[in-house]
Amino acid sequence: MDWGNVTAEDLIDALREVDWSSPPRPLSEFFSRFTLPKSSSKWDSRLKCNLYYYRTNYFIMMVLILGLGFLRRPLAIVAAILTALSIAFMNDSFAGTFSEKVMRTVRQFSPHLAAKMRPPLTPVIRGRPSAKRAIYICVSFSLWYVSCGLLTVLWALAIGLLATILHASFRTPNLKARLNTFREEFRSVWRNYSEL
Repeated sequence: MDWGNVTAEDLIDALREVDWSSPPRPLSEFFSRFTLPKSSSKWDSRLKCNLYYYRTNYFIMMVLILGLGFLRRPLAIVAAILTALSIAFMNDSFAGTFSEKVMRTVRQFSPHLAAKMRPPLTPVIRGRPSAKRAIYICVSFSLWYVSCGLLTVLWALAIGLLATILHASFRTPNLKARLNTFREEFRSVWRNYSEL
């Protein structure tokens, strides 16, 4: 595949279609043979080829950098979890299912506590967020603010993206990467041919 003619949209579409369960490339291969690209077209081609070939390695690297950022600010982990839960609770079906599972679990251990936890019978008005949901969202956003969690996540993402772009720019594509590219190209052509 001529990576110089591939657009960013084509690369994103190809990354959506590939099998992400493939194991990461070995570290000895990932950290070997770095050279400067000779021209901007070579750099563009190298960047796209490496982003495609080392996609699992880059994903793991981004997760590790985000993890290190969260370890630096542990309260940011709590803020992220609360934000995810408060957004999930905006969905009525998720909130109802979650509430039922919690009630069943509590009922197994303490039926009296489960009876006290039962919500009062009130009509449900769809389309309006309840006061509890607004409180959860305010608490999670205040935790983001107090823990500087948003800055931590943004810095970790910026460092991860910079490390990914630097590695993909200077890592010389090897024969395996080129063969893998040809194999994927053959699969896409074969898939298009078999659909006819």
